[in-house]
Amino acid sequence: MIIGVIGAGYVGLVTGACLARAGHSVRIVDSDAAKIAILRGGRSPHYEPGLDACLAEGIRAGRLSFGVRIEEAARGAAVALLAVGTPSRPDGTADLSFLWEAVRELAVALDDGAVLVVKSTVPVGTNRRLAELASRTAGRPVKVVSNPEFLREGTAVADCLSPDRVVLGGGDAEALAVVSAMYAGMAGGRAPVMAMDYESAEMVKYASNAYLAARLSFINEFAALCRATGADISAVCRGMGADRRIGPDYLHPGLGYGGSCFPKDLQALSRMAESAGVDAAICRAVVEVNQRQAGWFDPPLDAEWGKDWSGRHIALWGLAFKARTDDVRASPALALARRLMARGVGVAAHDPAAVANAQRELGPSPAIRYADDPYDALPRADALIIATEWEDYRHPDMARIKTLMKTPLILDGRNLLDPAEAARAGFRYESVGRSHPCR
Repeated sequence: MIIGVIGAGYVGLVTGACLARAGHSVRIVDSDAAKIAILRGGRSPHYEPGLDACLAEGIRAGRLSFGVRIEEAARGAAVALLAVGTPSRPDGTADLSFLWEAVRELAVALDDGAVLVVKSTVPVGTNRRLAELASRTAGRPVKVVSNPEFLREGTAVADCLSPDRVVLGGGDAEALAVVSAMYAGMAGGRAPVMAMDYESAEMVKYASNAYLAARLSFINEFAALCRATGADISAVCRGMGADRRIGPDYLHPGLGYGGSCFPKDLQALSRMAESAGVDAAICRAVVEVNQRQAGWFDPPLDAEWGKDWSGRHIALWGLAFKARTDDVRASPALALARRLMARGVGVAAHDPAAVANAQRELGPSPAIRYADDPYDALPRADALIIATEWEDYRHPDMARIKTLMKTPLILDGRNLLDPAEAARAGFRYESVGRSHPCR
């Protein structure tokens, strides 16, 4: 099957590369010529485990190509996947301007009978309007299928090749059958295909992300309760996760969620609910809890330094919003860095993959430097904060850390280290909601 993909971001690039691996002929286009040049060289413009190998395989087999014009993706394609961005506006609503523009251009370029598949996350009701726009622009019926994505950054290739489910929205049986056939090579065709109306398919995406974000905020709120009462959140998570009705996934206390999906989708969902006259109290609470996680370590640092932090130095391990990605969008680590610099703290930061993106996001500042390795961030440090759960930080040389640091204080924002080991090494140690005799 010939497949065109419009948008070479995380979703479009991973989906296109995996469809090529499944045997399809895939053309990926993006208006960013520099990004396309990198892709033509066989490399991904962003860090995602397994993606470079997937790209190289597709290019070598002649099943994967790249371009800058939508016509290149549309020509002869049985399916065209729309994976363009839908960023948040200042008021929290989704900005669909890139999507509408791409649809207008794509509708007139598609062959008669081709199916337009929308991977972009869009507010409920968008695909129905989009189908009307595409048909009106083309001057003939254009078949549109909603196909929300459920990829996790850091494991996106595996998620795409072996999906839990394939959700399809729309009322045209032939179009749904074409898209279902496109995915038949994934996971040996074992992933269930769930067909439904446009609105339900759109809502599945928002409901899924809102629920996962809610689990993270829920466990962070209980971490605060554990801290206040002397309970240990790690033990609580083990006890909860053993219940088959609950399970252990997304019960990981920390500095809060970030990335390109949860913050944006929770905002858009709240605005959708407001427009529909529904009081989305749970969604609001999820966002509120997440926002206050950025200040988790204010009390222990206030206790250590008083209210004036100026002139202090922090070693910050982690800049990406989570491990196994270079994505710093809405990263709690960057929020923490800004918070520290605003209070006069010098920051020495390290991340295995996200330094370049963090530099672009934070801009030039004498208050922050970027270390080549984790230990290079430690000299002169009054405290070490672990902000991202990279494996590189899970088993550090504690004796070396203590030798390098000015003050033996570790604030573990991802509960990576063993509190007892930290105590034996002579550190004062704080984590998120765990009780430990490490004061």
